[in-house]
Amino acid sequence: MSSSGAAMILVDFITLLFHDMGNYGYLIAIFLLTLILTEVITNNAAAALMFPISYATAQSHGLDVMPFIMAVAYGASASFITPYSYQTNLMVYSAGRYQFTDYVKYGIPMSLIYSSIVIVMLPIVFPFN
Repeated sequence: MSSSGAAMILVDFITLLFHDMGNYGYLIAIFLLTLILTEVITNNAAAALMFPISYATAQSHGLDVMPFIMAVAYGASASFITPYSYQTNLMVYSAGRYQFTDYVKYGIPMSLIYSSIVIVMLPIVFPFN
């Protein structure tokens, strides 16, 4: 993504959408994009796709890359809403005879709580500068 220029195109798009929220908005955007991606593809793939985008976002705004990298790590680890995003969820899905709606019903509240904590704590633990 970095060598093709796709990362910078996405960074420009994130900047356009979230520039009013500043650095915190960029961090939230990276986290939420990773969180959404990890629900439809594996967490490793989501992290691999979002890492160059998060790194380029931090670099283009002159910020420390660590909060953005950690946003990707935490976002990619939050596969609670669908059974397809993580192999253990998929194994339990068939063995436990769960329905897709079971994952959605219990995954959304868990994801909201997790996301709230991560979004609040990331800039505190890993400052932007």
